[in-house]
Amino acid sequence: MTQDQTTGPDATPETPAPWRPSRTVAVVLAGGTGTRLGLGIPKQLLKIAGKPIIEHTLAVFEAAPEIDEIIVLMATGHVEDARQIVEKAGLRKVTKVIEGGDTRNATTRIALDAVGPADCNILFHDAVRPLLSGRIVRECVNALWTYAAVDVAIPSADTIIQVDENDCITDIPVRSRLRRGQTPQAFRSPTIREAYRIAEGDPDFAATDDCGVVLRYLPGTPIKVIDGSDENIKVTHPVDVHLADKLFQLAAAQAPRLTDHRSYTEELTGRTIVVFGGSYGIGHELTELARRLGAQVFPFSRSTTGTHVERTEDVEAALKTAFEATGRIDHVVVTAGILEKGALAEMDEETMDRLLQVNFVGPVTIARQSLPYLQQTKGQLLLYTSSSYTRGRARYALYSATKAALVNLTQALADEWADVGVRVNCINPERTATPMRTRAFGEEPEHTLLAAEAVAQSSLDVLISDLTGQVIDVRRAPGDGPSTTVPAQAPPSRVGAPAGAASAS
Repeated sequence: MTQDQTTGPDATPETPAPWRPSRTVAVVLAGGTGTRLGLGIPKQLLKIAGKPIIEHTLAVFEAAPEIDEIIVLMATGHVEDARQIVEKAGLRKVTKVIEGGDTRNATTRIALDAVGPADCNILFHDAVRPLLSGRIVRECVNALWTYAAVDVAIPSADTIIQVDENDCITDIPVRSRLRRGQTPQAFRSPTIREAYRIAEGDPDFAATDDCGVVLRYLPGTPIKVIDGSDENIKVTHPVDVHLADKLFQLAAAQAPRLTDHRSYTEELTGRTIVVFGGSYGIGHELTELARRLGAQVFPFSRSTTGTHVERTEDVEAALKTAFEATGRIDHVVVTAGILEKGALAEMDEETMDRLLQVNFVGPVTIARQSLPYLQQTKGQLLLYTSSSYTRGRARYALYSATKAALVNLTQALADEWADVGVRVNCINPERTATPMRTRAFGEEPEHTLLAAEAVAQSSLDVLISDLTGQVIDVRRAPGDGPSTTVPAQAPPSRVGAPAGAASAS
């Protein structure tokens, strides 16, 4: 903005008035139509990790203490879809969901009108960048105390070349000075308003980047660049959907956890947990841990209660037992599974059928029978996979295949059951010290295995979280053996029982 110039020889330059914004507004730009994805719906409405992309994005600003208000600029014809997402998710900071313009220029002008005339901080962010971090939001807002315009960018890992109309190289800029722009872009409202006011007099004006408007039309205004992140990707092409989904899985690898034993007890007291495969290994450790923290836990297995997970009548009876005893079922956990090694061509039909029935038909049966109970409590179904789901292993092909199927089942059910408030997640532990593993692979060095109790602790963290549609990795801390291993954080109390079998049905 233009400042008054004092020309007297003894004059002292005026000190600019301190910036005192009335509030900080996040403007979420959701005007894309998803043409490049070929979906037939705006890409911001596509579900990733159990929620529409735009809901993930809005949740970041909702959770950011620096943000006072959120305004959504939605694609034509889909304003009501966005409003329903906001209402269902309980996003209280969203004050307006309005239709965007035909161009980026028009959309920004609509946004500025919606913000109103008061001096404030404005952050413009692409709705299809759902992996924005709270750190970036915080640094953008903090930078506005010093700078009138702020951009977010990351270094370019690739060499950038400039070409002519014949696609021949004309220049190779120095990579160390190049950055890849992201969003949000943040401004003091008078600055971005002034830039657009001047731009209106340019017949060739066409904005694709708001910092670019400030750079061109207010060239004396410094634009501060803060560090973005590699995860803050923009979902534009089909491959981006896959990448974003995997990045959400990585982000959820360490489930949120509480701070102390008392907090766990407050969360779990009065909850009912049903564990299928609860007699050994991970299922047993989870049962004991949850009980000590106040939950009412009902473990079922083939060996102790005669419960076959693949039999509908057995699953029905187990769930009915827990419900009649407590009047509710908050969580259903399926650790039941069997591992039989052998070449597929040499495996007899009885063994193949048993593997498929217990490892896949069982979880499907439990999911179907559990839904009515979990709907009542807005609860969670928790399944278990293994590292072999990402790549099939020779000599236990069916086991690997069923574990991959459970990951797909998790993601599909999280989407399918989102409307009724039931969450579905999947634990992916690395090699765990259990009798089942010992039977299949023999004795292994203890320091290479994860403790079953560590997996139980991470499982409990997932159960009391808001996660859904996630595959949560549980990994051994470097150098730890099974007796001391923890999933990135220590559990609130040590589990005294020894590691057991990795759940058998």
